[in-house]
Order: sequence, then structure tokens, then C-alpha cells
Amino acid sequence: MAQCPGFNDTDILQAISDMDDDKLHDCDFGVVKMSKDGVVQAVNNAEVELSGLSQSAFIDKNFFTQVAPCTNNYMVAEKYRKLGELDETIAYVFTYRMKPTPVHLRMLKSQAFESQYLLVERSEP
Repeated sequence: MAQCPGFNDTDILQAISDMDDDKLHDCDFGVVKMSKDGVVQAVNNAEVELSGLSQSAFIDKNFFTQVAPCTNNYMVAEKYRKLGELDETIAYVFTYRMKPTPVHLRMLKSQAFESQYLLVERSEP
């Protein structure tokens, strides 16, 4: 059974793709698993706690337009819409439905995997 990799691990996309959805809860950072069109397939407990939203607020909803419209911009959503590979980490501030929360986002996708991922790690103040 795969263990949760570290947020900055080089091979994190392969490792996290090998994990079943329940195992994602072992990660100490937020994990949002999405279809290629941005519909949330799974979310872990760390992301639910960070966002203050329930699991049902995520599942089967478009992450960029229904869950976190503050990410529906050129810095986040647009990068997923482009063809090709994506593995980029950026500093970001979540503002939708919560007080401004500084985070690091790691955006991951590959043609080799059916799902794409958004990893969320709270930034230290």
C-alpha cells in the first residue's frame, strides 16, 4: 500500500496516483483529485479542514467554478486547461468563503494519468 509522499517530492504525481482515495486522508496537506475537466473526484480530510467546507461541497462539483472560484484565473485554472504536463508550485491566497489564507499550491497533471491534482499546503505566517 502506497504511503503519502511529501508535498515537495519529485515523483509525487506517480505516488499519489497510485493511492486509493481513502489513503489520501493520510497526507498532512490538502489533496484535491479532479477529472481533466475540473470535476472533483476526491478530497482529503486535510483539505476539508483547511477550507472549512464539507466533503459534499467538493465531490462532483467543478473545483474552479463551484468550489473555489478564487482559483478560476490564469494563475491556477488556466494552467490546467493547457495541454501537456503540469508540475508547478506557487504561493497563493485563498479568499473564497474563508478569511484570506496564505498557502502553497502544487498543481499536477500528466497525459499519463486520468486524474489531475491540486495539493494545498498552508504557508507559515
